[in-house]
Amino acid sequence: MLSAESSDASAHTSSMMVDSTLAQVGKNLNEAMRVLGDGQGEVESGIKRPHFISTGMPGPLQGDGQDVSTLLHLVHNLINEDDEDSEKPTLHRLQNVGEQGHMALLGHSLAAYISVLDRERLRKLTTRILSDTTMWLCRLFRYENGSACFHEDDRDGLVKVCRLVINARYQEYASEGYAVLSSKQPVIYQSASCRPGLGQHLCSQLGLPLSSLCTVPCNTVFGSQHQMDVALLDKLIKEDRDAGKLPLLLIANAGTPGAGHTDKLGRLRDLCDQYSLWLHVEGVNLATLALGQVTSAIMAATKSDSMTLTPGQWLGLPAVTAVTLYRHEDPALSLAAGLTPSQPVEKLRALPLWLSLQYLGHSGVVEKFRHATALSQQLLQKLKSVTSIKTSVEDELKSPVVLFKFSQEMSAASSEGLVESFCAGEKEVLDAFNRWLGEQLAELVPTSGVDVVELEEEGTCVRFSPLLTAAVLGTQQEDVDDLVVKLIELVPVMNSTLCLIQDFREQIHRHSPSLRYVEDHSWPGLGAVRYEPQADGVDEIRSKQELEKINTELLKKLQDLDTDIIFSAGSEFGTEEDCIFVGMVTEDVDVSELVDTIAALGRDIVESGRLLENMTEVVRKGILEAELQLQKANEEKLIEEGMLRQLPLVGSVLNWFSPVQSSIKGRTFNLAAGSLDSTEETYSTKAQAGKLSVQDTPTSSSKRLPGQRLFRRSGAGSDSISETSSVGQAEETALEKSPTVSSSVHPPDSPDAPETPHHTASDVSTEDIQGSSEPSQVEAEEAPEERQPEGQEAEQSSR
Repeated sequence: MLSAESSDASAHTSSMMVDSTLAQVGKNLNEAMRVLGDGQGEVESGIKRPHFISTGMPGPLQGDGQDVSTLLHLVHNLINEDDEDSEKPTLHRLQNVGEQGHMALLGHSLAAYISVLDRERLRKLTTRILSDTTMWLCRLFRYENGSACFHEDDRDGLVKVCRLVINARYQEYASEGYAVLSSKQPVIYQSASCRPGLGQHLCSQLGLPLSSLCTVPCNTVFGSQHQMDVALLDKLIKEDRDAGKLPLLLIANAGTPGAGHTDKLGRLRDLCDQYSLWLHVEGVNLATLALGQVTSAIMAATKSDSMTLTPGQWLGLPAVTAVTLYRHEDPALSLAAGLTPSQPVEKLRALPLWLSLQYLGHSGVVEKFRHATALSQQLLQKLKSVTSIKTSVEDELKSPVVLFKFSQEMSAASSEGLVESFCAGEKEVLDAFNRWLGEQLAELVPTSGVDVVELEEEGTCVRFSPLLTAAVLGTQQEDVDDLVVKLIELVPVMNSTLCLIQDFREQIHRHSPSLRYVEDHSWPGLGAVRYEPQADGVDEIRSKQELEKINTELLKKLQDLDTDIIFSAGSEFGTEEDCIFVGMVTEDVDVSELVDTIAALGRDIVESGRLLENMTEVVRKGILEAELQLQKANEEKLIEEGMLRQLPLVGSVLNWFSPVQSSIKGRTFNLAAGSLDSTEETYSTKAQAGKLSVQDTPTSSSKRLPGQRLFRRSGAGSDSISETSSVGQAEETALEKSPTVSSSVHPPDSPDAPETPHHTASDVSTEDIQGSSEPSQVEAEEAPEERQPEGQEAEQSSR
């Protein structure tokens, strides 16, 4: 009686301890999510939290322990370390962790706690978790009588399946090892459209030579160009069998990584039965097996020997393992291949998925897949009405992956007089444009999840695969609408840029040899240009340095102009150097004015550089000449005034009773001409306005409309006209009417004229640019002697 009561009390106490521990686990998880969530909110709102400790460099372990809150803030600082170091915080595209994501994270915390239970309780709990998850997945994805293997790397399931097949086909493999493979070399077949590096990873993990990997080409005449050629596969298998090899396993796709196409799984299943091959299937389209209506092509995957699923990615579950479902009747071989976990702790890998599936339920999982496929159909229907956009899908009614790209042949505007301009580089140019399009859409609508893919036949395309991204990013129908709106805005820009490329090339050739057009088909924009100064007798190293210096300064001047055209130094990994890359432009851009401005700015930089190089010698010679003329003027003064007037006291008395009007005039030093000029004209007019400066010369006849930006043709549209144009026009008129006064005594710090953002391109080339080469003047003056006080006369006499 007492023992029973004590047993019940012990069980009750143990239960209370378990409940308190689980509650503490949940509390710690909630606190961690709150701290990290607040950190993300601070990045979005621009709030900076002070550092708890310096995280830039690793340091020794502290002697005293730290509490949970401090450690969580340490993790937060490590996550946002780059953003806190930069001036402007960067908002990264983070996973949308919903309630089901919290359940997955709770599963990882509980797995650590459960692993310390006593062995018998741990065995029962892990067996229940593993069996429940396996049954739910097999029913959800219509895979009858299957077993499940949970693994972190989504390739490990296929590696273990290959080990299972090797053990099954080579009877003595368990005892003899790799020696039995020499009698009949195993062959693994994969599609040319499969994941890059998958076959090499298999051979590396299995210790097989690369000759054991056979890549089957895709269709070239009939069917999809992303599907495996079944007839050619049959031929390759026969050739390998005749050569004494053993066909082992075939990897098929239910949704290729690039285009999302599905192989002919029904025919491949028959072929594998004929030659006793193991059929393994993987791909994103396997998620549609959970829907109510499934295409026959995808339904054939349920007859495969094994398939790899990634439910964590499809359902937006963080850190959830991949799953490989397989059918095999020998549990000993499955254990030897590693498909069946030997330790109870290994079965806890299924715990996060076990919790998440129960939280979502069967209907919740199906709804997420249905929502993703509906987003694909929504985008596909909207893209059909967008001009210059070409779509590529496997099935217009059921395809969960949508590919689209900007196409020259789909654009009526780009077909007028442009075909001859590209020739060999046309495909590369369009690939560059589509790469730019995908990057822009991903930046403008980050929740859409679009990315850029490189395909062998289609080239560069933009991919929308909501089964992979919608649950992670929380993509909704409004995001698809925004994506289409941004796409419609970008297409005219690409069309106009494509039309103006040839004109840009011709205008640059007109300014040859100072400007040179640089062929770079990988640049998404108007093109690349290089300013090349004409210098004879200069060594190659100095010429290259001068070229880099001029084009760097030219790029800075162009970037400072008041224009919406983007000028850059090109891609970080580009092959062309010392170039100016011009980005996308609209149809109202005046290419002739743009190129003229580039040439004029480059010419101004070269002339300014030459002026700086010659300034030292010019100033030195000018100073020597000024000293000679001043000495000569002093001698003439002595002769004119006499010796008595030079004496300190006598000279003052004589100047008082009989003042002398001196004929000695001042001098002004012209830096550009390197000559000394008289200041007589300056003092007679009281201003240095004897000659009209180059800056005041009305050489520019083309004027912009009020508010019109640089390089825009007038009348191209009302978008380029600013509402504050009257103010800008008044300021420009006032600047044009203001007199120019030459600076005296000191030369200017820089020969470059200041750039005014209200000028047109022609104003830049004639006023701003030529103003930099206007002569700067240094005046060395001798003021005409008027009647002076006695003290000053004495001072001059002493000199």
